[in-house]
Formats: sequence, structure tokens, C-alpha cells
Amino acid sequence: MIELVAVLVLAGLLATFAVNRFFQRDTFDARSFADQVTNIVRYGQKLAVAQNRAVFVSIDANKVALCFDAGCSDEQKVVPPTGSNSGSKDTVKYCTATNWLCEGRPASVTLSTDAKATPSFYFDALGQPYVLANVFPDASTFPARLPISIQGDGLTRTVTVEGETGYVH
Repeated sequence: MIELVAVLVLAGLLATFAVNRFFQRDTFDARSFADQVTNIVRYGQKLAVAQNRAVFVSIDANKVALCFDAGCSDEQKVVPPTGSNSGSKDTVKYCTATNWLCEGRPASVTLSTDAKATPSFYFDALGQPYVLANVFPDASTFPARLPISIQGDGLTRTVTVEGETGYVH
């Protein structure tokens, strides 16, 4: 009987601390969204090199998406590899078409880029990033590093696009 009471007390103490962590998804949402943003932007760079064409990365406060044209017209959206979109309610909310590579931010997360930098850009066929306004690509207008900030659970996670090489980390 004493052993049963001890087990119940230990289970109660464990549940007191574990239940809050179990139902608090902020850390998980922020980390998984940062990973998704990194993977989408990195995939955009690799796709530009593999298909020898420009791939546009569209970033706003609610989503990150890939397209084959600056306006992201429906016929020019990048079709994702199987299973790459999360299908979360936030992705469905912010990414209106389901057949293109786009990820919506979770409600507990904020997405932003450096105010001086452009929120949308493209990778050329060599994988180098350029701002959208460049008709004739000029790498000097793209920042040396483009930080994409994902804030959630009190922490800021930064996805960086290197200006010279297009490396995403």
C-alpha cells in the first residue's frame, strides 16, 4: 500500500510539471517553422541551379513560398516534393493553393526580415540571390547577409541567406 501511495505521489508531481510542457507548443512550433523556412529557401536555391532558371522566394509576415515568376501566378508556383508542405491549419490559412511549396507561420510565431533588406528575392541559375528590382542582376544591391527572423517562445531563431553564394543556414 505504501508503495502504491509513493508511486501515485511521484506520478502526481511529474504530471504537475510535465502537463504544462506537454500542452505548451510554442517551442515546438517556433523550432519546426524555422526548420521549414530553412528547408524551403535552401530548396529554392538548389532548384534554381538544377533547373537552370530563376526561382523566386516570397516572404511576408505570414508565409514563405517559392515561385517561378516574381508575381507568383498560379501556373508558375513551385510544386512541392511529396510531403514537404506541413498541411497545418496555418499553412492552409495563409497558402491559398495547396499544390505549391508554401508554409504558413503558426499563430504563436512571428516572421520578419531585416527592414533594410528586401523580403522577397530570387536565386539565379548559379544559386546566387538577387533583389526583385534587379532587371540586370547586380549583386551589390543584395545584402551581404539576409537574416530571416522567426520569433517564438521568447527566443529568436535566424535563417541567414549569404549574399555572395546564396548559402542558406
